[in-house]
Amino acid sequence: MAKTKAKKKNTEDDIIGMYMDYVLEHETVPKSIYKFCKANTIEESEFYGFFGSVEGIQKAIWKKFYTNTETLLLKNKEYDGFSNKDKMLSFFYTFFEMLTLNRSYVLFSLGEGKGMLRNLQQLKGLRSHIKGFATDLIDDGNADKNLKITQHNPTIFSEGAWLQFLFVLKFWMNDGSPGFEKTDIVIEKSINTIFDVFDNTPLENIIDLGKFLYKETFL
Repeated sequence: MAKTKAKKKNTEDDIIGMYMDYVLEHETVPKSIYKFCKANTIEESEFYGFFGSVEGIQKAIWKKFYTNTETLLLKNKEYDGFSNKDKMLSFFYTFFEMLTLNRSYVLFSLGEGKGMLRNLQQLKGLRSHIKGFATDLIDDGNADKNLKITQHNPTIFSEGAWLQFLFVLKFWMNDGSPGFEKTDIVIEKSINTIFDVFDNTPLENIIDLGKFLYKETFL
């Protein structure tokens, strides 16, 4: 008698892929886990083995964007030798390349239903990761400063990095330039500004960023 081939178990990434395909094909979030699982011919127990709800998988997708970005950064053998500013620039550039690969899903997930402000709840886990990343950079920089007065406040810096991320995210969502080249400019100018603020030389870069944003918004 021929042996029955065991059914391959779905991984977390498999179910995330199914969910992203589902919302883009149906242009709506699943009304229930039952309907989502039935549409993908999987058992509900498989879904609940990784996620507790639709909101849970939405948050997990954003955290997955972060961990995939981190993996790519660490694969670069030169990354450890970068300055803190270049590490932050590399993170932003790589993260938004990741978002661009999934642009249709990102635009849907943040624009669906009740608007971006409500949908930002799914970025809660991502916020912790980005703030943690920024805090590590500042702690690393502070370790080289003997005088406490010259050290930077990681709490303020990490919150600033998160606000910069939200600012760039909103710009990227509305960016119609080829290859999203204007988003790359905004990333460079905004990261230069936040680091200059902490180095107490903000004026030139703030004016430069302000001129660019004014041109993009009003001209």
